[in-house]
Amino acid sequence: MITKEIFCKLNKLRLYRKYTPNCRSLSNDIWNEELTIDLKLQIEKYWKDKLCKGSFDKNNVDKKFYVLSMFPYPSGHLHMGHVRVYVIADSIARFHRMNGQNVFQPMGWDAFGLPAENAAILHGLPADKWTSSNIDHMKKQLQELGCSFDWSNEITTCDPSYYKWTQWFFLKMFQSGLVYSKEAEVNWDPVDETVLANEQVDENGRSWRSGAVVKKKVLKQWFIKTTQFSKALFEGLNDPSLIDWRDIINLQKHWIGECDGYKFDFQLYTDDVCRTILNVWTQHPEHVPLAAFICVKPDSFVHKYYVLNHKNVYIKNLITGSILPVLVTDRVVYPDGQESRLAVPCVNSIDKELAKEHNISYSVNESSYLSREAICEKAKELNVGGYQVSSKLQDWLISRQRYWGTPVPIIHCIDCGAQAVPEDQLPVKLPMLDVQKDKKFKSLELDEEWIKTTCPKCGKEAKRETNTMDTFVDSSWYYLRYLDPKNSSQPFDKTLINKMMPVDIYVGGKEHAVLHLYYARFFNHFLHSIGLSPSLEPFKKLLVQGMVMGQSYKNKITGTYLKEDEVIKKDKKYFTKDGDYPVIATWEKMSKSKHNGVEPKNTINNYGVDTMRLLVLSSVAPTSNRNWNSDTFPGILNWQHRLWLTIREFRTIRNNDDIQRHTIDSSIFQKEENKLHDARNYHVKKTSSNFRKSYQLSVAISKLQGLTTILRKSPKELIKYSAEYERLLAVQIIMLTPMAPHFASALWSGFISAPGRINHKWEQINWENDVINQKWPQVDSDYILNLYCVVNNAVKCVLPMPKREMALLTKEAAIKLTMTQDIIKEYTSSWNIIDIGFQSYEDNDTYVFIKTDRKSVAKTK
Repeated sequence: MITKEIFCKLNKLRLYRKYTPNCRSLSNDIWNEELTIDLKLQIEKYWKDKLCKGSFDKNNVDKKFYVLSMFPYPSGHLHMGHVRVYVIADSIARFHRMNGQNVFQPMGWDAFGLPAENAAILHGLPADKWTSSNIDHMKKQLQELGCSFDWSNEITTCDPSYYKWTQWFFLKMFQSGLVYSKEAEVNWDPVDETVLANEQVDENGRSWRSGAVVKKKVLKQWFIKTTQFSKALFEGLNDPSLIDWRDIINLQKHWIGECDGYKFDFQLYTDDVCRTILNVWTQHPEHVPLAAFICVKPDSFVHKYYVLNHKNVYIKNLITGSILPVLVTDRVVYPDGQESRLAVPCVNSIDKELAKEHNISYSVNESSYLSREAICEKAKELNVGGYQVSSKLQDWLISRQRYWGTPVPIIHCIDCGAQAVPEDQLPVKLPMLDVQKDKKFKSLELDEEWIKTTCPKCGKEAKRETNTMDTFVDSSWYYLRYLDPKNSSQPFDKTLINKMMPVDIYVGGKEHAVLHLYYARFFNHFLHSIGLSPSLEPFKKLLVQGMVMGQSYKNKITGTYLKEDEVIKKDKKYFTKDGDYPVIATWEKMSKSKHNGVEPKNTINNYGVDTMRLLVLSSVAPTSNRNWNSDTFPGILNWQHRLWLTIREFRTIRNNDDIQRHTIDSSIFQKEENKLHDARNYHVKKTSSNFRKSYQLSVAISKLQGLTTILRKSPKELIKYSAEYERLLAVQIIMLTPMAPHFASALWSGFISAPGRINHKWEQINWENDVINQKWPQVDSDYILNLYCVVNNAVKCVLPMPKREMALLTKEAAIKLTMTQDIIKEYTSSWNIIDIGFQSYEDNDTYVFIKTDRKSVAKTK
């Protein structure tokens, strides 16, 4: 007959064998070993394949949570900036997965572009092979980080199955009148031989990549009319569903500008040939039919390239069909960001003077012309403007004169003009070029065989467009393709998109907070306008992480950057070793040229993956820059050591039958248990808030470090016999898991295989599962939470109540309850209430925000 004692020993052995095969394979008894780097690496090697899988169930999207991190350019090597963004995103994804949500966390590659092409040429390899080998290498590096990406949904923008749909979207815009071509003055990089956006030219007029002095050049370019959506994009930033956009909203609004005017398209002719489209901005659309001429600045490209080189230059008003002369002058005030201006002599005295001086006739009868609304409506019908926009915002120039990009799907016919490539002929594939044969091969213009084709309209010989698209086009819709990457008949399944969008949280660098975010928002607004996206805004919440900074050393005399071993420190100041010259030491963005970069692989080898993850997340908020300073590492290293000792001592004490409960007074024991109970609920509440609400992961680490201190101060009697201690230790390990999954898994295996279990049926622990599959801990139903009433940003009333009551509190009930409080009545009885807000998060305090009219406040004082 099996006695209770024998049964317990057998159960103990079963659990030990089930959950600690890794422990036995690492050493005879890892819990007697010190936590060295070798042991950490062995632990991570064992758990790696068990923790890095992130599967998403497309058949259960009711609890979806879409975590998107900005996908990388496959340069071939991860840097610490990559590590930070992906560790932040993965920690958030793991947290929400443990909260029972169906998390979608994909990964892919922003694979087109000039850097890859130049690198391929330098190495004598075809661009596709160079890019593919880099992706293979970087994918292995990403997998070493312990991130739970869903690799089954991997995308690559240079894959024809992806850029087929980039071309398809281009054609949809072309058919909608949003895409057009015209001659334009562009920034030309003479080294890389391509057009640069204004943002890619530094304050000294040099290229962001080659460093060459940028030249101005007139080329026929392709544009997307993003300005047509500018008002919707500006107003969309006021959408209450946007969370934590903070200063990004201001950056976006500054880029778009106040939509206080309208743009209209005019055709510019030289010698009776239409050369380009001139976008003219005005605050008064009703003046368009009254315009007598167009003023342009003396330094404008219209003057430099057309007026100075041709005798017969004029403008055609597409609203009225009238012909307008061009007048070069600096006597008028031009709108901000504009080189041209409508001249309306019948309403402007300076225009009237100029008209008389140059013998230009004009109308004097305003009443016979259409209203503002009618003019704008007619312009929209003719597709020549009429949309509200700021004067400084320009359309998106997407042409690039390089090979490695998405081909523009247009065919040029002498008789039929620019024609769209038929959809059944997509994708227009890039020719696979052997760069080794010609290292100067940089443009599709040189591939004559590829260029030759037939016109889809008349069937005659024609030529393909040789420009490729700006890589921002590829990255403006990738978040949608992730959801349906293998669909060959459409860019994505609309039904699935309707359920999955918008993205719940988007993690990435602030350097992409203007252009990329603007273009991605435009794309989504356009897709919404044609019924392909359910929401106007693609991203609900933004987490814009700061950079990882390395310490740089610069010779104060020569300005040359030095390596760390070339510098010596004397009395808190730095000098060169070879000449004793003063050195400026500062924290800057990591860069090879500044010798301040850190190789992630070296950090992993020296400290371990999970230690690196914790170091990246600790010390500062995700949105702040992180100075990568080894002097700050001991805090995390010591914490890991203390956690290791905590589990070791827990196992030792639970195995020690000499420790008796009666050696500690029962009232003291209960008092200590109550402290542990309160500590558990407090730390669950705070840490959950750091993950769910503020994403202050560095604060979450600080809270968990404090929790470790509480555990280590507990007497051995409590460790052996306290159910609350056991719960608190379980909660400690579970809440560590999103940030350090390998280390937490090892701690958990040691925890659950210890004897003397007390909480056999506690609903917050599943003893049969690994820690990665545990549910996130919850605050107890009797734990006291607070309802705060905040009036004009000041807390005026606090109402405590058990969690079970707080969970049932609706917005209406919370407002009603706060309004019945005497102090709130006193504040609001004679004030005009402007707005009442409500904020509630699971397992946390609830807030009612009351905003009143400040003037009425003053009257009551």
